[in-house]
Amino acid sequence: MLSSWKLCCARIPQRWVFTVMGCLAAVNAYTMRISMSLAITEMVVSAKTSNSTSSNEICPSSDSTNSGTGSGGSYEWDSYTQGIILSSFYWGYVFTQIPGGMLADKIGGKYVLGLSIFSTAIFTLLTPVVVEAFDSTGLIILRILIGLGEGVTIPAMAELVPRWSAPGEESTIATVVTSGTKLGTVLGSALSGAMIQNSSMGWPLVFYVFGAAGVLWFFAWVLLCYNNPDVHPFITESEKNYLRKTTNCKKELVPTPWRHILTSVPVWALLIATIGNGFSYFTMVTDLPLYMSNVLNFSVQSNGFLSALPSLLMWIVSVAASWVADWFIKTRKMSVTNVRKSFTAVAMVVPAIFIVTASYVGCNRDVVVVLFVLGMGFMGLGTPGIFINPIDLSPNHSGTVMGMKSTINALAGIAAPYLIGILTPNQTVSEWRVVFWICFVSFLECALVFVIWGNGEIQDWNNPDFQFRLDKQPVTKVQDVEDVARSDITAQLPSN
Repeated sequence: MLSSWKLCCARIPQRWVFTVMGCLAAVNAYTMRISMSLAITEMVVSAKTSNSTSSNEICPSSDSTNSGTGSGGSYEWDSYTQGIILSSFYWGYVFTQIPGGMLADKIGGKYVLGLSIFSTAIFTLLTPVVVEAFDSTGLIILRILIGLGEGVTIPAMAELVPRWSAPGEESTIATVVTSGTKLGTVLGSALSGAMIQNSSMGWPLVFYVFGAAGVLWFFAWVLLCYNNPDVHPFITESEKNYLRKTTNCKKELVPTPWRHILTSVPVWALLIATIGNGFSYFTMVTDLPLYMSNVLNFSVQSNGFLSALPSLLMWIVSVAASWVADWFIKTRKMSVTNVRKSFTAVAMVVPAIFIVTASYVGCNRDVVVVLFVLGMGFMGLGTPGIFINPIDLSPNHSGTVMGMKSTINALAGIAAPYLIGILTPNQTVSEWRVVFWICFVSFLECALVFVIWGNGEIQDWNNPDFQFRLDKQPVTKVQDVEDVARSDITAQLPSN
């Protein structure tokens, strides 16, 4: 078997096999995650706005034959309960980010990532059964379990990417892998709407299809992908030697330099920027289907496709932006730090303007959709910005730093749907306008922090020997510390 695989696949660069499979991992993770956002619009009994509400706050149905919520569901969950259900995934998700990153840093990301997707797939397959048996309580508990399993996905990817990337390829490989999150959102939204609208089974079919896809991916991943080039059974020696010479990853286990990480200004700038980006992103991804259904009154199939469009453009932009970012860095037209800052600034400021403007055009659906699509499209510039910044700061501890970033992101994922459930009890335009203004403010404030204090260079504490050298070498001045750090970073860089 192994010889057959080696004969078949040895000529294919295995770092690109990893890139494709990593992208598909993110696709599966996000289809299983995002499917609930659209399915819940069909699970609940239709709740129309009160007759006392101003007609300016009510949008007529977009389709004479289909109401905004299709046939309607059988579960009487109010707006607050729906917010709890949508946020419950992140209650579990937040707890496994840092442990998952640390585990991936120590044992490798292959099985950490693989078992993450596999457990998520199994729980996704069980969703219709659990809802029927235990109603909203069972669903909330199940979504927490799904979040616990999926929480290690991004940190594990962050550990694997620098092991399979050569200098000049980091932005491209990291962006292709992580762009699967956008592609998964696109497929999850579009296919969910189509399956619900055109299947007699209705919303349960969504969970069966995406859960089965996750199981199939797991077996392919175990067979094709490995922790690093040294243990890969059918990589060519030339590619293995190339990656050995060019990657900046450690070859041995080293303690996590928590003191240096927790006192690092660039790390804190990254985490604060993640708050603003995460809150607005999860507002759009998690609750946009509710806005499309309850406020704009789109049918479920239209809702699925239109909710997918912003993520589709975001995916395209993120991939294209990664090539541009790498070109700036390779040609030395911009430093890594300036690339990360400029791309992040545009990825936050422009969407902030588009999103808040959308709340002032009322029921003009075409304009609203265009503004949402353009707003999330520009968010794609954040992928070669803050998203891969943990890999810039510390290739050796990228899983841990990414875990910290993902934890903050998960907290934003908890806050967004919960707050929206409280602020939009009547699902009116004016209520949602408050939500979009919160997105606007958080975007601008957090972007400013990253532009001032963010960094794209390898930090001194990345080197396994840094703390040892500080402890053993007499250091009497601040300049001496800087010299030690600079010599450590220089030692990691490949010679020309």
